[in-house]
This record gives sequence, C-alpha cells and structure tokens, in this order.
Amino acid sequence: MGKFILKFILTAVLTYGLAQVLPNVRLDGVGSAAILVIVLGLLNATVKPILKIIGFPITILTLGIFLLVINVIIVKLADFLMSSFAVTGFVSALIFSLALSLVTAVVDMILD
Repeated sequence: MGKFILKFILTAVLTYGLAQVLPNVRLDGVGSAAILVIVLGLLNATVKPILKIIGFPITILTLGIFLLVINVIIVKLADFLMSSFAVTGFVSALIFSLALSLVTAVVDMILD
C-alpha cells in the first residue's frame, strides 16, 4: 500500500512538473495534478477500452498509430472534465500524453 501511495504522489508531482515545462499545458497546482492523475486513471480504465474496441479497424490500418490519437482523446476528455487543467491543441495533448507515459514508465521501473 505504501508503494502505491508513493507512486501516486510521484506521478502527481511529475505531472505538475510536465505541465510547467510543456507549452500550452496549464495545471493550477500539485493538488490539481493529483486530481488529474485520478481522472486520467479512471478514464484509462473506463473510456479507453471502449475507444480501443471502436477504433480497432483504424488501429490495424495505421499499424497502431491510432492509439496515439486515443491517448490524445483521453487527455482532451480530462481537459473537458477539469477546470484546473487545460491543454491547447492536438499536438500539445499528444506531447503531454507521450511525456506522461514516459514519466509513469520510469516511476514504475524505479519503484518495482
């Protein structure tokens, strides 16, 4: 349980850091980053599987590149749901989702 809480806190802090570094991404504070991590986790658990099933033919045709579009959709949904988080533009959402995936993978490697 302690490892889960540490992973959550690290991810929230690093998400806030990404929002500060990346252009066109606004996040009001570390508390908002913690809420964003929860919202993204819920969206990834509920909406993303549905989008993957619906977009499966397009994913096959694009050799998996459409999965990046699904990640952007998830980030833009979080933007829509949270007033304290804003991402302007498709490319900014794509860069944010890729950077967040990389940061999460590094945190997972370090803590596991």
